[in-house]
Amino acid sequence: MRHPALRTSALALCAFGLLLSGCQNSGDAAAKRALESVNVVDETNLNDVMLTVADPQEAVSYFTKASAEKPDRIDLKRGLAKSLIRAGQSTQAVAVLNQIIASPEAGNEDRVNLADALIRINDWPRAEAELNKVPPTYETFERYRLEAMVADSKKNWKKADAFYETAIGLTTRPAGVLNNWGFSKLNRRDFPAAERLFTEALTYDPSMFTAKNNLVLARGAQRKYDLPVVPMDQTERAELMYTLALTAIKQNDLSVGKALLAEAIETHPQYFEAAVRSLSALEG
Repeated sequence: MRHPALRTSALALCAFGLLLSGCQNSGDAAAKRALESVNVVDETNLNDVMLTVADPQEAVSYFTKASAEKPDRIDLKRGLAKSLIRAGQSTQAVAVLNQIIASPEAGNEDRVNLADALIRINDWPRAEAELNKVPPTYETFERYRLEAMVADSKKNWKKADAFYETAIGLTTRPAGVLNNWGFSKLNRRDFPAAERLFTEALTYDPSMFTAKNNLVLARGAQRKYDLPVVPMDQTERAELMYTLALTAIKQNDLSVGKALLAEAIETHPQYFEAAVRSLSALEG
């Protein structure tokens, strides 16, 4: 008489066991999804670190390995290309960017990045061709910065000036492009305009030594042989005096050049071999 009850209890236990099993499976799946989400976040953070603050060669190694393991991930290829450019390996970056461009997932930014890498290896014609494939509606700082450089290389000054001006309006950090524009004016021998642009670049980035050196060149070309009032440490001061001295000597202002070389040697906190050698040659 107790058999039906036993069967009922067994069935109940069975059902309870199945319920527990189902809950466990559901919990495992949820845990797995959560873990995957965490892994994606961790990987994204690591990718960002590698692209910004990591050692360039370390970033290249990381993205090379990651791309090999997941060849279908275009974001990892993009990371590899950017890392290669940071590491000064632009030829290899071009090869990776060519693969990206061939992908159906490629966009306008990828083509602009390819043009950038091509300029870095002095392949100006192909860089221009790639930029020409970017629709005019794609308006970014990088695009116009590169357009300005290409126009500069062709001595199309009017177009270069327009592109530089547009690029400056599209960034909050225009120091680099102002320096490039100033160097363009320097090459055109428009020294006052170059001086203004280098000075403006330094208002955005007072630590940019290239802009300081270019500013001294622009001023020296106008026979302004005093150093500009810009932030500089003792070593920079000596090096800028040396640049100014060489500019004076090239313009046959030998006594000014000699005095500046002597002052550069005196100012430099260490032995300034290049200036000493130049002064010896001038006196000899």
